[in-house]
Amino acid sequence: MPRKTLKPESLEFQPRPSYPYSPGAAGGGFIFTAGQVAWDETGEVTAIGDVAAQTRQTLKNVVSVLHEGGATVDDVLKCNVYLTDMRDFDAMNAEFARVFPNDPPARTTVEARLADATMLVEIEAIAWVESK
Repeated sequence: MPRKTLKPESLEFQPRPSYPYSPGAAGGGFIFTAGQVAWDETGEVTAIGDVAAQTRQTLKNVVSVLHEGGATVDDVLKCNVYLTDMRDFDAMNAEFARVFPNDPPARTTVEARLADATMLVEIEAIAWVESK
């Protein structure tokens, strides 16, 4: 099964030289996003200290990888969400619900330290597009 690397224009700065990964990959009808954070188009973390705004930017990045692979949020089967502080769950959850208002995907949310202290949330997704 051939694998295709997904690298949307808005995430051209990924991967950083010290982070060997692709923003996303497609193969066998699946789209896998790498864990996305609140990096803007310039590669800077946005909305320092604001988990709701960081979640919006993070999901925007997830969606751009999905679109690069021919998927939409309706194709997402599973998301993993990593929060630096579980007390931010409600703020993250409200933004997540805006992107996935109907029939949301399966989701796991855990508290974890992220790669940079300014990052409050990281989200990865798996989508299925084979039947399109």
